[in-house]
Amino acid sequence: MPMTLYDFLDSGNGYKIRLLLAQLQRPYRWVELDILKGATRTPEFLAKNPNGRIPTLELEDGAFLPESNAILWYLAEGTPFIPDDRLGRAQVLQWMFFEQYSHEPYVATPRFILKHLPEDSPRRAELPERLERGRAALGVMETHLSRRTFFVAERYTIADIALYAYTHVAHEAQLDLTPYPSVRAWLARVAAQPRYVPITYRPE
Repeated sequence: MPMTLYDFLDSGNGYKIRLLLAQLQRPYRWVELDILKGATRTPEFLAKNPNGRIPTLELEDGAFLPESNAILWYLAEGTPFIPDDRLGRAQVLQWMFFEQYSHEPYVATPRFILKHLPEDSPRRAELPERLERGRAALGVMETHLSRRTFFVAERYTIADIALYAYTHVAHEAQLDLTPYPSVRAWLARVAAQPRYVPITYRPE
């Protein structure tokens, strides 16, 4: 039985996995759960992932692996998407930790608030501070990419996939990428990779 990915189409975290699986040409089942209607809070899903979040990957042996960047690492082990050398591997993890701690809360969360919550949501009060920190994260990326083609070892890795997922839709969070030319050039390089699929890609 192939792997099963529990996902939500508009999720950048889920898109990370769909993009890597497409580029690895790995077969899998895709099950979409509507997080806006509480589909990940049911007893059935909580038995799979007690944290009640997507993406969650069900492996061929029936084990469940949550957390998008952990899934990326699991799938990419032994492939060109992770460097062989010790420092390169640590640097991939460095940028994946950056993505979850310094980037995702300030790029993905504003996007979610603006796209999926009503205009009178009290969470809109979070936007100014979150967006300021989102611009700071983009500035860190701009500085790094101003001298590099990709994030680690001058090659496309899961560090790029992790950061691409929400950066390329940052405009949906009202984050203007015009001041970040190196980031925009990098986005174009990622989108030009073999077997690239867009965030709207819905697996069969």
